[in-house]
Amino acid sequence: MSTTKKVLVALSGGVDSSVCVKLLLDSGYEVEAVVMKMSDCHDSAVFAARESARTLGIRLHELDLRETFKKNVIDYFIREYLAARTPNPCTICNPSVKFKNLLMLADELGFDFIATGHYASIRYENGFYCLYRGQSAERDQSYMLYRLKQDVLSRLLLPLSDMTKPQIREIAARMDLKCADAPDSQEICFVEDNDYAKYIEDRCGASKQGEFIAPDGSVCGTHKGIIHYTVGQRKGLGVALGRPAFVTRIDPAENRVYLEFEKASVSSFSLSDISEVYPYSLDSSALCIKMRSTAQLVPCKVDLSDDRSSASVFLDFPCAAVPSGQSGVIYQGDKVLGGGIIEN
Repeated sequence: MSTTKKVLVALSGGVDSSVCVKLLLDSGYEVEAVVMKMSDCHDSAVFAARESARTLGIRLHELDLRETFKKNVIDYFIREYLAARTPNPCTICNPSVKFKNLLMLADELGFDFIATGHYASIRYENGFYCLYRGQSAERDQSYMLYRLKQDVLSRLLLPLSDMTKPQIREIAARMDLKCADAPDSQEICFVEDNDYAKYIEDRCGASKQGEFIAPDGSVCGTHKGIIHYTVGQRKGLGVALGRPAFVTRIDPAENRVYLEFEKASVSSFSLSDISEVYPYSLDSSALCIKMRSTAQLVPCKVDLSDDRSSASVFLDFPCAAVPSGQSGVIYQGDKVLGGGIIEN
């Protein structure tokens, strides 16, 4: 009976997931891959994954997840924007669609592990599988994985944890992979050209125009629909106030967008829908929070509700306000402890 460990890799056909397969093969694993079609925009990913699988000499499984992706991610994404919130769909997709179905297929096919090309790392400490930032600060994707739990982390391999993007591209070039010089994937994988407002209007109809409210409380213009704006936005407002202004609040009930000359700042806010990487992980000390995927860590204190479903976050110093709907991810040093959805 073979003792070779079997790994099922999520393969998009991009350079990261393709090199992930190569590294696992070189480490002696028996590797197969799966490409997930999440939307009609993923046809190119399916074709690219087939090409990479042929080059790598591995078997490729294909999953059509459009229905569950629409239900769990796209519908959520649209609802949030219509409610004047700014969602992060990747943090929702990872636990509810991508890793859930990756693990289900691995169990069905008898695989020992699953793997992806994410830049993050996993360590086993004190009885739990812990999530850490990737070595490359520029490429770190631990923020996007904060909602993964022990059932996934205990089976997940992340071969790119200690690597940089130039190293990955160099490996891909040596393998003659077509994806070696391919651009990084777009921010919202199911929205062509990242024009999310057009995407929503194509499905829900044209947005209702409303009023811009100036810093002095007067009406200073007409906005083209609240889905076109987010807290902190300065460009593309189309109003002339004599100096730059920022969106500081969006009121969906009154269909108004409020402007100020100074960017809104906060020193405290709430988190809803709390997720912990392992039980009671957020009871740790010396905490920091990341309020956007590319933001810096900010020292903070976290006060959890009695049922641990929500929390109050108190920043050590005021920071630029982040739109409701984004994820606030709690770290202790490089270690991800969990997080929740920001409520401003």
